[in-house]
Amino acid sequence: MRYNAVLASALYSSAALLGHVRAHDPEDVAASSSTLAQESSTASPVEKPTFTPSNIKAPFFEQFTDDWESRWAPSHAKKEDSKTEEEFAYVGTWAVEEPRVLKGIEGDKGLVVKNPAAHHAISAKFDKKIDNKDNTLVVQYEVKLQNGLECGGAYMKLLKENDELHAEQFSNASPYVIMFGPDKCGTTNKVHFIFKHKNPKTGEYEEKHMKTAPMARIVKTTSLYTLIVNPDQTFEVKVDGESMKKGSLLEDFSPAVNPDKEIDDPKDSKPETWVDEARIADPEATKPEDWDEDAAYEVVDEEATKPDDWLDNEPTMIPDPEAEKPEDWDDEEDGDWIPPMVPNPRCDEVSGCGKWEPPTKKNPAYKGKWSAPFIDNPLYKGIWKPKLIPNPDYYEDKTPANFEPMGAIGFEIWTMQNDILFDNIYIGHSVEDAEKLKTETFDIKHPIEVKEDEATKPMPADPPKSPMDLKFMDDPLLYVREKFDLFWTIAKKDPVQAAKFVPEVAGGLGVIAATLIIVVVSILVFSGASPPPAVKKAAESVKQAAVDTKDQVVDAATSGVEKVQAEVNKRTTRSSGPAE
Repeated sequence: MRYNAVLASALYSSAALLGHVRAHDPEDVAASSSTLAQESSTASPVEKPTFTPSNIKAPFFEQFTDDWESRWAPSHAKKEDSKTEEEFAYVGTWAVEEPRVLKGIEGDKGLVVKNPAAHHAISAKFDKKIDNKDNTLVVQYEVKLQNGLECGGAYMKLLKENDELHAEQFSNASPYVIMFGPDKCGTTNKVHFIFKHKNPKTGEYEEKHMKTAPMARIVKTTSLYTLIVNPDQTFEVKVDGESMKKGSLLEDFSPAVNPDKEIDDPKDSKPETWVDEARIADPEATKPEDWDEDAAYEVVDEEATKPDDWLDNEPTMIPDPEAEKPEDWDDEEDGDWIPPMVPNPRCDEVSGCGKWEPPTKKNPAYKGKWSAPFIDNPLYKGIWKPKLIPNPDYYEDKTPANFEPMGAIGFEIWTMQNDILFDNIYIGHSVEDAEKLKTETFDIKHPIEVKEDEATKPMPADPPKSPMDLKFMDDPLLYVREKFDLFWTIAKKDPVQAAKFVPEVAGGLGVIAATLIIVVVSILVFSGASPPPAVKKAAESVKQAAVDTKDQVVDAATSGVEKVQAEVNKRTTRSSGPAE
């Protein structure tokens, strides 16, 4: 144990000496300060245009100009939840303001969710109801997640037109026609497209959910969500102008718009004589006469012979020869002490010990329990299914894209993150106008936001161009390898200059040599043998020489640089170009 302590102390001293030499290198401090200054100087503001309202016309178009409060009204209703008796009020506040994160256009404001972990609801009535019967419907708006989105929604609702549509009473129970936009919480991350469909027979409404919804983009730059529903019952969902989902309202929604024409007869039942077993045991098969069900799976190998080196008289377990009776063992109270048993090491050197017994082998006569083979069932009728009957609730709606008239837009959400910003809302019938709005707004601000995001990210540190630029803490293994390679290259031409220019390696080698001698002497001392006086004297001399070497190395580091600088310039690290 004392030997290990001496060795650990010596190695720690070596490492401390190397660290001491590097800590006094003024070039490292200067290089670090220069890097910080360079990183600070690279961040510069991105030039941005000024907001100009668009002249696009649409049934509803919102850019949240100064008169936005004349159109939008927050809700003061209670949220209805059938799963709990607790009531939730829409206490979340709203504001119209410029982005505080990655602003793309000066003066461009949006509607902002201001409270985290709160229920928010706000709506705006249309000047005139929107009816897309036999017409294209285009819904487009921007979402900017300034604080990201861990759990919450950023979707909109297009509310059903009715005389009782009051903004102050807007809630989750308010009838809507379409719900569209991003939603994320836990493993859920999707762009919703849900529409409510009226059953023409019962008059009841049912939500139809888009299958395999695309993922929402959870970024702090602006995202653009576009929904296009065509009169031919097809639809398309775009994110940032990129088509993410295409399909049909008649085929790509669950539950399906139209029910099945036929259904299983609920009164039908399987006949008692119905045979639905496809295979059965062969009733004509018999067990062979030579089939022995009682035969053992394994039998003794009669042909086996005892190995020549088998030790019959050697026990497999012996008392542990290294075990010692505990000092506190009392024979009168604890009884006679018996050492623990351990495997006999002699048995590991031969085939085995103790009484030899022949091994077992698989019984060639073993067949197991006999059972009849299976054959195709001649009475098999197949899997029984109830007969089909006409569906009494069947109907066929060939034009589900003819949504009911819409009278308002609303955001009714709960989110853990605040500062979600909505802007440039277009609801109309022109794909071209929506694309033009994208060109005037999103296509301008988004590249600026991305550029500013990249400009404000911390600049990666420049890779070291020579071994003298390396830092020990950045990559200790690379540091030691490169320093040693440089020392060896110089030492082959001039050992003195190598020690002067790479003092870390020279000092380390000296300390390691001294450490090894100290370890050897320590082994001799602590093993009980007294070392000869000559050894003691040599150890003292080496120890003093190591101290002198360390001092000389530190002093020598300030000279001799010019003579080997050309050699240093020839070397490069493995991850960079030639030194400048």
